[in-house]
Amino acid sequence: MSKSVKIKLKGRELANRLVGISTPIGGISWKPPVDERDKARRLLVYLAGQRALHYPYNKEVGTFVVQSVLDTRERITRDLEALSMDSLLRETLRAMQTVCRKFLDENQSPSAGYGWPYEAQLLSTLGGLRALFGIHIARIACAYDLEVDACLEGILPPEPEQESNKSHNTKSGDSDGS
Repeated sequence: MSKSVKIKLKGRELANRLVGISTPIGGISWKPPVDERDKARRLLVYLAGQRALHYPYNKEVGTFVVQSVLDTRERITRDLEALSMDSLLRETLRAMQTVCRKFLDENQSPSAGYGWPYEAQLLSTLGGLRALFGIHIARIACAYDLEVDACLEGILPPEPEQESNKSHNTKSGDSDGS
């Protein structure tokens, strides 16, 4: 007698196994959607390689920064096309796309290059881009339980201060000598 083993499969796991149906009169096949978590993971790996997000400010070169932001915007646009309209990742990528567009609008290539005074404008808006990308990267990492590359740590939102540190600092600072 053979024992029947029951295996429980989640809907997504089962759907990924189905790639088509054949009948005597024809068939239909499709490519199952790539898991959204995997898309988010691949995007975070890509962003870790973008110099505009982590290269030291004092070593940045304007044309390279702008090219990095252009490449990032192009990648985000491609990724958006493959996401469903109600996706959390899509919403976050749209916001990141807007940040890229704003940066590029504010740093249109001057004919003489990015020397002074353009460099100050470039670095200022780069700081804004990094801050906003840090928030969105943190949101993606939290939503999909993903690790963020250490090179992006500097643009992530800071950890909140401990309540005990705040109250300790206030008490020691309020001493009036009595």
